[in-house]
Amino acid sequence: MTDDDAVETFYTDERWQNWLDRLEEEELDPENEDSARLLLNLQDDAAIAVVKVLAALDDGRIDDERAVEEIHTVRDIVLADVEFDDEDKVMLIDGVQTSLVPVFYAAEEYIVGGVVEGDVSEFVRAAADAEADDDLDAALGYIVQAGTRIVDGEELDIDLVEDLEYGLVSEWVNGLDSLQSAIEDPEVVEEED
Repeated sequence: MTDDDAVETFYTDERWQNWLDRLEEEELDPENEDSARLLLNLQDDAAIAVVKVLAALDDGRIDDERAVEEIHTVRDIVLADVEFDDEDKVMLIDGVQTSLVPVFYAAEEYIVGGVVEGDVSEFVRAAADAEADDDLDAALGYIVQAGTRIVDGEELDIDLVEDLEYGLVSEWVNGLDSLQSAIEDPEVVEEED
């Protein structure tokens, strides 16, 4: 076995492309349960990859530097521009990508800076207030801080989402929900045929 065989792979372009290929083939309607599940599975799958990086770090299989590199790799794959002929599908995938942004940042912050003191619900409410004031950088910062708490095991009360105005913060909280699901059940989402 060579050293290359021992290098753990957390996420690949091929994996993301397989999901995109499925999305391109499907008739997507966000009101349709199967379509919504497919998009959620795509999102959860990326969140699971992030959680696997964090687990490898916690287990001592990789160091902080490698963990940050792996998070960047997943982020670069998932957030790359998607080119479909169908504009509606591009918008749906863009929504998934938007939801995942704080997942990557929260994981990186957790690795580099550790867990931020505070309460997930308070951070989410502060993010909503910041969004209302058009301070999106602050809003994302609060969501990322909430994400570090979730990585550390604090629960996200998903009822919070129902109180949020639809916007970036609600999409970001949706991503944190995927992060929490991945932490609770880090099994790979199967790409059904």
